[in-house]
Amino acid sequence: MPTTTHRLAALTERLPARVRTGYWTRVVPVLALLAVITHIPSFLRPVWSPDEGFLATQARMLADGGVLYDTVVDRKPPLLPWLYEACFTVFGSLSLWPLRSLAIVAHLVTAILLASIARGRWGNRAGAAAGALYLLLSIGLSPEDTQAATFEVFMLPAMVAAFRYAERRRWLAAGIAVALCSLTKQTGGAVMLPVLWMLFQDSRRRGVRWMPALFKIWFGFALPIALVAVILTKPKGFLFWVVTGSGDYASFGGAWVQMAGRALGNSAILLGAGLGLVLPLGQRLWLKYRHRPLPAAGEERGSTADLWVWLLSSVVAVSVGFHFFGHYYLQLMPPLVLLGVGAVSTSAIRWKPVMIYSTAAATAFWVLAVAWPGERLDRTTEVATAVAAQTTPKDTVLVWGMHPELYWLADRRPATRYLTAGFLTNFSGGKDGSQNVGEKYSVTDAWQTFDAELLANGLPEIVVDDSGPAPYQPFLVPRIENLLDTHYEMVGVFTDTVVYRLKR
Repeated sequence: MPTTTHRLAALTERLPARVRTGYWTRVVPVLALLAVITHIPSFLRPVWSPDEGFLATQARMLADGGVLYDTVVDRKPPLLPWLYEACFTVFGSLSLWPLRSLAIVAHLVTAILLASIARGRWGNRAGAAAGALYLLLSIGLSPEDTQAATFEVFMLPAMVAAFRYAERRRWLAAGIAVALCSLTKQTGGAVMLPVLWMLFQDSRRRGVRWMPALFKIWFGFALPIALVAVILTKPKGFLFWVVTGSGDYASFGGAWVQMAGRALGNSAILLGAGLGLVLPLGQRLWLKYRHRPLPAAGEERGSTADLWVWLLSSVVAVSVGFHFFGHYYLQLMPPLVLLGVGAVSTSAIRWKPVMIYSTAAATAFWVLAVAWPGERLDRTTEVATAVAAQTTPKDTVLVWGMHPELYWLADRRPATRYLTAGFLTNFSGGKDGSQNVGEKYSVTDAWQTFDAELLANGLPEIVVDDSGPAPYQPFLVPRIENLLDTHYEMVGVFTDTVVYRLKR
């Protein structure tokens, strides 16, 4: 009697030979294994970043009947909050492992798309190298930026897909991909620049009209956004929170020394992680600048101007708002990988040193992620445990700070739709020294809404002052200072985090 193994073997034999032994059949499983290995550390911590905590808390509020861009607010587009909500509905909200698993899938899809682009330009070996090198580079920043299931990770597949569709002159699909990218994070829309560049270059080379293709791009881009803005959310709320309401948050002012340090620091980390690709690329540019013949193994196949436009658009996207958080730099990785792969593929440089260095760098970042210190998480968990012990599931909590993961870890409902003090003070973690912090710099009508929520729902049972030395400490924000002095008493201190309980 045939066993299951024999049945599977017989079924495999019936598959076409090109499926059993084809390029993608061999490459995809290797990339999948590499994607899992590089991101195993993501499962070692309950939460890696405040963004994960914000999204998890948002998802719980949405599951409890909250309305996005009304009673649940953020300055981000809706696709990722909805994805978190869907995962919580299916798997429960006690762990982020489903989102971390989907993040690995997102990295894998990104790697496969990059492999497809590189294979079409420089051959099979370049395609496999591009996919593998992206996955190795994808953990080449601080673990808090690369192991978390955040906006940039889920933005990348649509971003690379938009470029790939444009490369193949599938303009409608390219526009839809740009829209999906923008609906994950606004700066993902920067990939529209290389898409348009490829459109006009293609029209010039082929001598055809570009207007019909441009219409397809903009129609594909506008339709999903209109569907989300008009039908799936409230148009006015979507417009404010996603488009017009982030002006002060993304302003030019701030602590210049701090911002420059963060920009240079994260650039240096990424440069170190991708040095195996950057050096061949630099050599190629230097030889071109010096007008020397390239040490080519064969004729160069195709221009890389579109890749440079893509990289430039990504640099602009990373710089918007002048925050320069590490996870923003994930957007630079796909075009950087393709440019590096192209430089190696069209020169006499061997693949072996490139792969050895990239593997060694990825191993160092992997070990760093496993050994990453957790003092902040330990303290937040300790505070969350104390909050949960002093409240019931029916009570509400106010966290006065920038770490909304405390709501999720404590499993308690927020007292307000504003999950961080940033909405009420214009404070941003990327601009700690900004002078434009205080009550008068809040989101429009935020304090009136805040007061109305407390009046309608009652004062929160617990207030956690997590401001530390930040410029929005309670004594600098009269409304919060008056709230604490009038209605609350101190019940615990955890380093520079203070817990207050409602007076009886």
